[in-house]
Order: sequence, then structure tokens, then C-alpha cells
Amino acid sequence: MELTREQELLNTILQKAWEDEDFKSELMANPVESIRKLTGKEITLPAGKSMIVNDQTDATVIHLNIPPKPNMEDVELNEEQLDMVSGGGDPPPIIMDPSSSLTELLGD
Repeated sequence: MELTREQELLNTILQKAWEDEDFKSELMANPVESIRKLTGKEITLPAGKSMIVNDQTDATVIHLNIPPKPNMEDVELNEEQLDMVSGGGDPPPIIMDPSSSLTELLGD
């Protein structure tokens, strides 16, 4: 399977951060400029958006990211989702880090 441009870019950034502590520190302090220096390409974030880079390399820490609350006013379901809601489809699988499960984390 061929990687997308975005996946290749992310792989490049992560590999550099894993190998170079100075780059990782700079990336966390100023992600857009650090990525520009690394790749030579300008990154333009959408208006009103910022980028935060968190160091999650400590394997002894479990990180939980809270996404923005969805705006349910503007949600439209596709056919597959409508089938699931009406009981006619299977729910999508939940993909987790194979090294730990929520059941393990919650002690169940």
C-alpha cells in the first residue's frame, strides 16, 4: 500500500523528532516553523487554527486526547450510518493500541 503525501510528511516529522531531541523541542515550541525548516515547504493552517505538538514518547504515560464536541445540529447520516441506527448494519470496529485495551486500563 502506497503512503499518501500527508502520511509521508508525518513519517518524516516523527522520524526526525525520534532521532533529534533539539528538533523535537523546537517542534513542540514552534511546529509550523519547524516543519517548514525540515521540509522546505510552507504550511498554511486554516484561519483561526493553531497547531500544538505534544511529546507522547514516554511509554509509561497513557495519553487521552479529548476532541471537540460535535455539533449535532448539522449532522447528516449517510446510508450506511442510517442502516446502523435503524438496526440494519454492524457497528464499525474500534481500533486501539494492541498493547493495551480499555478493559485493561479500566481494570475490568
